Amino acid sequence: MRGRRLKIAGVGIAIAGAVLAILLAIAHRPAIASIERPDPRSFDPAVVARGANLARIGNCVSCHQAEGGRPYAGGYPVTTPFGTIYGSNITPDPDTGIGHWSRAAFARAMREGIGRNGRHLYPAFPYTHYAGVTDGDVDALYAFLMTRPAVRATPPDNDLIPPLGFRPLLAGWKLLFFQPAPIRVDPSQSAEWNRGRYLGETLAHCSACHSPRGLLQQEQRGAEAYAGGWSGGWYAPPINARSPAVRTWTPQRLETYFRTGLSRDHAAAAGPMGPVTYNLARADPADVRALARYYAWWMRNAPAAKVDPPLPDRRALAERQHPAGARLYEGACATCHEPGAPMVVAGRPVLPLGTPLHEDNPRDTIQIILQGLRPPVQASGPYMPAYADALTDRQIAEIVGYLKVRHGSGSAWDDLEKEVAKAREEGR
Repeated sequence: MRGRRLKIAGVGIAIAGAVLAILLAIAHRPAIASIERPDPRSFDPAVVARGANLARIGNCVSCHQAEGGRPYAGGYPVTTPFGTIYGSNITPDPDTGIGHWSRAAFARAMREGIGRNGRHLYPAFPYTHYAGVTDGDVDALYAFLMTRPAVRATPPDNDLIPPLGFRPLLAGWKLLFFQPAPIRVDPSQSAEWNRGRYLGETLAHCSACHSPRGLLQQEQRGAEAYAGGWSGGWYAPPINARSPAVRTWTPQRLETYFRTGLSRDHAAAAGPMGPVTYNLARADPADVRALARYYAWWMRNAPAAKVDPPLPDRRALAERQHPAGARLYEGACATCHEPGAPMVVAGRPVLPLGTPLHEDNPRDTIQIILQGLRPPVQASGPYMPAYADALTDRQIAEIVGYLKVRHGSGSAWDDLEKEVAKAREEGR
């Protein structure tokens, strides 16, 4: 029996070794030779300007700039269920950035998720979207980045659960989930819609946040595309036919929201969406308009697109069910949010219009109370103080419960105190 067990163990080891050898063979990618950093004056200024616009649409700086750091110098922590991945330095510094990268090395990273040294890149860098970027746009982005100030900065090492630090495993992930395909023109749609589709599905990579993900963090496409997802402790709501917005997202309203971070018919940009609108406000207006056209099309069959429902205000019921929440709301919130308040008169959206109160989970409502709002685009934009240090989990849970009953729709939210504690932890 012992000999038989040893034989079985030996066969198992041999099979495991063979599988590992096959994986390593599949995973192997050669390094691409380094080059001397190109002279910034060698790039056409018009191409550089085009690249700057594309970088704004892609919100590139958000993941490649640490808090208090230099633009594109890396260090921003991207939290995942498997640990933390830090944005890389993509300035043209030769030692810590991409100064030695050729255009070919840059293109391979964008489209295949392979670094110049041949290492597989984690899909926190959305090459699953960038694979569809055109040659001309890759050239423009390369020119833009190679003309940025070179910053010597080394981001922290990734902190991932074992064995995910072993990058050849990413080759297996790609075999399962990475099927790059070009973005083809739909002749039944307008040129503006097709432009919006190209930008939205590639550089803007909107579905990376607004689509659910599977067990291995692969994006759910097909019927689940844009059905809602998670980003940095916030919920990115559905932007398809399941959109919970109370008022329809027309192209005009969406364009205003993209360029100002505010829609008086919906809400203000919060959480990860704030930097997106900050950058879109500085992008080519025609491209922003195209994105608005495309994503309004995605939400064309949402409930609000068919009829504007009445805005709920069940104040008496909310006060009976959440008396503590009602008292806290009166003391901390009513001055700005009740009808006739100066903020409301000035054109800020009223609470019943806020999409967070109509979502199927309380996360965004909680995070807004915890973290507050800062003007994402202009200094005069929407502002709300953070209450994380002023209110306990229980107090915030009471306010959220009160607001949901008074102004929200859909099913009730359960275990709110537990949800507040979780949101507080994820928001740190």
